[in-house]
Amino acid sequence: MTEDHTPVRVRFAPSPTGSLHIGGARTAYFNWLFARQSGGTFVLRIDDTDTARSTEASLQEILRGFRWLGIDWDEGPDVGGPFGPYRQSERSAIYREALQRLLNEGKVYPCFCSQEQLAADREAAQRAGRAPRYARRCRDLTPEQVAERMAAGETPVYRFKSPIEGETVVHDRIRGDVVFSNEELDDFVVWKPDGMPTYHFASCVDDAAMHITHVIRAEEHLSNTPKHVVLFEALGAKVPEFAHVPMILAPDRSKLSKRHGATSVQEYRDQGILPDALINYLLLLGFAPGEDKEILSREEAIQVFRLDKVTRHAAVYDVKKLEWLNAQYFRSLSPDVVLSMVWPTLRERGYVEADPDHRTLAWIRTVLAATQERSRNAADLVENVSYYFRDPVAYDEKGVRKHFAGEDVDVRLERLADILDQVEPFGVVPLEQTYRSLAAEWQVKAGMLIHPTRLAITGVTVGPGLFDVMALLGRAACQSRLRRAANWIRTNRSEL
Repeated sequence: MTEDHTPVRVRFAPSPTGSLHIGGARTAYFNWLFARQSGGTFVLRIDDTDTARSTEASLQEILRGFRWLGIDWDEGPDVGGPFGPYRQSERSAIYREALQRLLNEGKVYPCFCSQEQLAADREAAQRAGRAPRYARRCRDLTPEQVAERMAAGETPVYRFKSPIEGETVVHDRIRGDVVFSNEELDDFVVWKPDGMPTYHFASCVDDAAMHITHVIRAEEHLSNTPKHVVLFEALGAKVPEFAHVPMILAPDRSKLSKRHGATSVQEYRDQGILPDALINYLLLLGFAPGEDKEILSREEAIQVFRLDKVTRHAAVYDVKKLEWLNAQYFRSLSPDVVLSMVWPTLRERGYVEADPDHRTLAWIRTVLAATQERSRNAADLVENVSYYFRDPVAYDEKGVRKHFAGEDVDVRLERLADILDQVEPFGVVPLEQTYRSLAAEWQVKAGMLIHPTRLAITGVTVGPGLFDVMALLGRAACQSRLRRAANWIRTNRSEL
């Protein structure tokens, strides 16, 4: 509820001319949180008045992005609602009626100035050191002059008759009151010559018609907001409260772009970022939950989110923080969810059969569980378990120099392979006891057996406990890989 007990109504109005990007997703999430916290309504409205660039494919990708993130809407193009239609391209009659009403009231006027005239006026203003704005040449045309030019076949744009004196105050929940001098307001275009409303006009008409109480949007729109305030007033509508959320900057504080990593929700999804991790990260871009807490469920976010606690300064994009969050969420997933995520890739690589028996499936689950805690995402996990399903195709170069270059390493690996025949049962504890006993017997440090063995059977130098890995691989695979590594060392000894 608002202070006057009006039910909260917020909206997000994406333009279907491209993907859903991280900035838009963050703004939508802040709107969603505010609506859910207040028991209000979240409206999804599609700004598709740019008919040349808007596509149905882009719209569907945006909707899929929201659904993947778990951001639902109470009113919108696919769910309906009392103030539809929710595509601006289907609301032309509503805009025409509003335009005609403002024309009748003398609040907008037709402008017949050519592009050449407008360009000349801008150049003249710049030479005089003034901000370039419309010179109001057509503001005071008489009805007879307008009729004459219409009869001559001239097609006008329609401009809003902005106030010239005084101030327009934007009441912003994040930035406080922002005051604009009306001298700086332009007589901006509300209706284009192609018969379509401008963004400013359509947005305000819709916000008024849909009883939007709060407009939560990106900081870049703040400079346009005085235009919207005077439009709301001209329409006889209550001016909504505004909240302009901070920009998202790249780590070097430049504008965020593709060169800094993924920028669209689709790209994050393709890279293995989990929706819960991304939605959590969006919360942290401009909002501090407090108590040094960074991992919050949606329910917790709803409880702690406050518009007036959103920062004014720009949020800095930190891919390392996102990857860290993703790792926390990934490691907390249930084994069944993880198995379903990686199964297609395991099949594609030929690691598993289409319909494994129960024993094999149980073994695969155990392998995944043993490595999940060390993986950041599904792709990482698949790489980390690859040596369970195939012999190493190469050995880590640093590991080779450190663990394979010593004297008699190949001999020890051969002897270890033979001795594994005697380990019964072939499990974690008997394997560790065997290795430590052999280290004492051979008068070497245990690491001189453990590290070369790990490199021989996995190809890498890090991973779960060696004896856990060996127990899961089984006796035959461990023996085969130890002997293979011993042969590799002898073949490549001159290069070690």
